[in-house]
Amino acid sequence: MRTKDSTRLHLALMLGLTFTTGIIDAVGYLGLDKVFTANMTGNVVILGMAITGAEGLPVLGPTLALGGFLLGAAIGGRSLSRSRTGWGRATTAALTVSAATTLSLGVISIFVPPVHGTVWTYILTTILAVTMGLQAATARRLAVADITTVVVTSTLTGFAADSRIAGGTGARWRRRALAVILVLAGALVGALLVRVGVPLGLCVAGGIALVLALVGHLLRETRHVDAEAAAD
Repeated sequence: MRTKDSTRLHLALMLGLTFTTGIIDAVGYLGLDKVFTANMTGNVVILGMAITGAEGLPVLGPTLALGGFLLGAAIGGRSLSRSRTGWGRATTAALTVSAATTLSLGVISIFVPPVHGTVWTYILTTILAVTMGLQAATARRLAVADITTVVVTSTLTGFAADSRIAGGTGARWRRRALAVILVLAGALVGALLVRVGVPLGLCVAGGIALVLALVGHLLRETRHVDAEAAAD
């Protein structure tokens, strides 16, 4: 697979993960007591307001999510530190673990539904945040421009600041727009799924992410086979 093809593949897969992140954050906010498990900016803001005594805002949930996300990102950074640039076995492993964990949490939640203020809900929140931190660290390693899979603030900034209206070239506007649209679409889907239940939202997000990880791995293997054939 040529470099240009690899870049497009990575972009498509990261955009897909961005969609699943929208689902997970919607599930976290609506089903796990106003907590974001991927968007840490949102958690920091909620935590800051809650500390001042703002009514109805959680403190423990966002704190656990922040700690879990940092732990997941650290694990991802450590496990990927010696891997080569691009999609490698470590990339597949990291994304598979993240997706499979999310899917597993969804299945477990069918039998043990999360209830506000319970220990299980806090455990669920923390583990989800760990998986999102791992995913974010992996996306960072792949270094697809403007696509982090977990936040779109910087993407929106680039979209506006580099636009022709602002005197820029409008470079990469399509991927930036897609990233924002997919987070929005994911949040919309997540909100609809939560009406049925938190488990469904987690199972759908985890299932999609797992498929994306496996597709990336299979295409990587195909690329290696093609490269070896060309060398012969």
